[in-house]
Amino acid sequence: MSDFPTSARVVIIGGGVVGVSILYHLAKEGWTDCVLLEKNELTAGSTWHAAGNCPNFAPNWAVMNMQRYSLDMYRSLAEDVDYPMNYHVTGSIRLGHSKERAQEFARVAGQAKAMGLPIEMIDMAEAKKLHPFLETHDLSGVLWDPLDGDIDPAQLTQAMAKGARDLGARVERFCPATGVEQTSDGWTVKTDKGDIRCEKVVNAAGYYAARVGEWFKPFGARDVPLAVMSHQYFLTEEIPELKAWSEEQGKKTPLIRDVDSSYYLRQDKNGLNLGPYERNCKAHWTTANDPMPDDFSFQLYPDDLERLEWYIEDAMARVPLLGTAGVGRNINGPIPYAPDGLPMLGPMPGVRNAFDAHSFTFGIVQGGGAGKVMAEWLIHGETERDMWSVDPRRYTDYTDADYCLAKALETYGHEYGMHFPHKMWPAGRDKKLSPNDAKVRALGGQMGAFNGWERANWFAKEGDDTSLAATETWERDGPWAIRVKEECEAVRDGVGVLDLPGFSRFNLSGDGVAAYLDGLIAGALPSVGRMNLAYFPDSRGRILTEMSVMRHSDDHFTLITAATAQWHDYEVLARNLPDGISLTDHTTDYSTLIVTGPKSRDLFTALGTDADLSLPWLSHQPAKVAGIDCALARVSFAGELGWEIHAANANLPALYNAVLGAGAVPFGMFALNALRIEKGYRAWKGDLSTDYTLLEGGLERFIRFDKASDFPGKQALMAEKQQGRKKGFATMTLDSPGAADAPYMSPIWVNGDVVGETTSADWGYRVNKSIALGMIRSDANVSGAKVEIEIYGEKYTATIQEDQPLWDPENTRIKA
Repeated sequence: MSDFPTSARVVIIGGGVVGVSILYHLAKEGWTDCVLLEKNELTAGSTWHAAGNCPNFAPNWAVMNMQRYSLDMYRSLAEDVDYPMNYHVTGSIRLGHSKERAQEFARVAGQAKAMGLPIEMIDMAEAKKLHPFLETHDLSGVLWDPLDGDIDPAQLTQAMAKGARDLGARVERFCPATGVEQTSDGWTVKTDKGDIRCEKVVNAAGYYAARVGEWFKPFGARDVPLAVMSHQYFLTEEIPELKAWSEEQGKKTPLIRDVDSSYYLRQDKNGLNLGPYERNCKAHWTTANDPMPDDFSFQLYPDDLERLEWYIEDAMARVPLLGTAGVGRNINGPIPYAPDGLPMLGPMPGVRNAFDAHSFTFGIVQGGGAGKVMAEWLIHGETERDMWSVDPRRYTDYTDADYCLAKALETYGHEYGMHFPHKMWPAGRDKKLSPNDAKVRALGGQMGAFNGWERANWFAKEGDDTSLAATETWERDGPWAIRVKEECEAVRDGVGVLDLPGFSRFNLSGDGVAAYLDGLIAGALPSVGRMNLAYFPDSRGRILTEMSVMRHSDDHFTLITAATAQWHDYEVLARNLPDGISLTDHTTDYSTLIVTGPKSRDLFTALGTDADLSLPWLSHQPAKVAGIDCALARVSFAGELGWEIHAANANLPALYNAVLGAGAVPFGMFALNALRIEKGYRAWKGDLSTDYTLLEGGLERFIRFDKASDFPGKQALMAEKQQGRKKGFATMTLDSPGAADAPYMSPIWVNGDVVGETTSADWGYRVNKSIALGMIRSDANVSGAKVEIEIYGEKYTATIQEDQPLWDPENTRIKA
């Protein structure tokens, strides 16, 4: 035991493909003083029984980039580390049965083109040529990825472990971690072989991540939001026809994914491997009668093939060859599922120098990219690409065990489900309710969840189709469309009210607080009684976050930000908080009404208020409205004259009833999005992300290069300003729009080249146009110039507009 490491820069808990990839990538970056702890042998958890499929395909931009990196890395890994691996690049055929599925394929194919990936739609004849045993008669579309395939998970993991060891990193097998203690400068990780002091620690414990997460709760952590699902696939016996074809062609058949039927089918040696994601799925280790064992290394659940009967029959109709062979072996193993099926990869919420890297449902294909991303977090404190969609802080305090189980069952059962823009998935709802929730629903509110908070997306009237099925379309028109138009017109012509629970709300106060806050933001602080938007850059000058800053006194501020940003932005403010400054989260104590429209001042006058309604735009004041205590902020994300009413939860019902009684029309989040996009207002983690600098985001007016205090990214932004930005924000309108608005990250083309991507889009009802916001290469970003936006496989001509709002460009309505 004399050579057991007692100190390290990083300790990684968990020896699956993800944990080992992190160690390998750290070592490649020169961080070789790192240790990985595995309680059994490497791969003993989910990795050993994984099927090893390796697709590029992902509707999510960040995840697709992560998978793209993995596959590129895997193609040379055996040579890079001198370790043999079975990696078969067979290509894959993805089958669609509906117009909507073909549109999804086309969208992802466009996204792939922007990444340089050769994914494309093919016809049925080409599909039959690629896979002669495939039946295609009832399909609507086929997507071909020539770089897809399968890899041996154990060999992949061992190859990266060898690479890490060769560079000097340590792997300690049969050495379970037993707990952690926080120290003044990092952590002590406890094991039966001794303690290891380290600067940073990573929970990469796979389906045991919740158990490991318990160790961090005394130091500020939350319950890890995951559930463990049972996933089955089976291998057939050898099929002579398949063997003969492979020997004749010198290759394996492409992998098939019948995503509407919900399974994959691929050649495994000379048999077939069928892996369904069944609707009647099953979770394990969720009740007292089914406790999680202390060690499940290299173990499986009992076979449960009855759950798969429909899928087996469907697959036999799709590839009749499947029905000619018997079952050789069934694999039924545990897979961790976060509520949305995406991994937890990034800073551990609430805990200093601790990180999550777990809940991978597709850990083999994402493992390589996950190692790269986590190494960036550990070494640099920020990632090359915006990775919010997998950031652990995207889930906050509403993710109790019931929620996690309900969402895991829903997500697994719809693993290939299409995430339509107006569809609100029903599981795990009603976790956080507005004080006005019952009233909002009684008015016809059709609800959506925002960081667990229920808000109305639109208001239905009698006879409107409010079924889930009605929302399963990529097109803008649906039962909601006429109602959203009416809501936008009410805000344009009169006054509307939006009940908006869940704004993330922080109080920051104490001696020196102004200087501290000024050192975090690129712009200026507001004066007392005023408010403004503040942008927080990272060290590269990229857009870390945006907050509204209200100043109550010299040393007292309230900061308000997006609901989903609650834990992320709290950590931005708390990370280096000086002694003597107080930071408190009041998100659940208060709520907000947005009252906006040209008649909003008349409404407040009619209700009776002691507020000074002549105070200018971006002012705020304590007030009474209809005799009820509140605060009024003169600001409107809708781009009209208006105020936000901020009040304690107990006062919200009376305020909402009073505003409705005075004639305000309720409107929802769909209308708000349409209204804000006409003003060119950016949305967080769409238009505003760490993929872009403040200058690229068109936010130079919010930067004060000459202010006395320094701020993160200042030098990078000054250099960019001097050299010229490579791309810039643009507002575009479609010349002849189709039935759908541009989805996130749609490619923007000029003369056959991709020159940018959309970041958000919607129909603007006040200007009667389909609008897209996006980023375009600087040489192509010229007002009046024509571009083409690819929308579900079709290219639509669009015009780049002047750098000003489409609606009320002079802001005369806001300032009225």
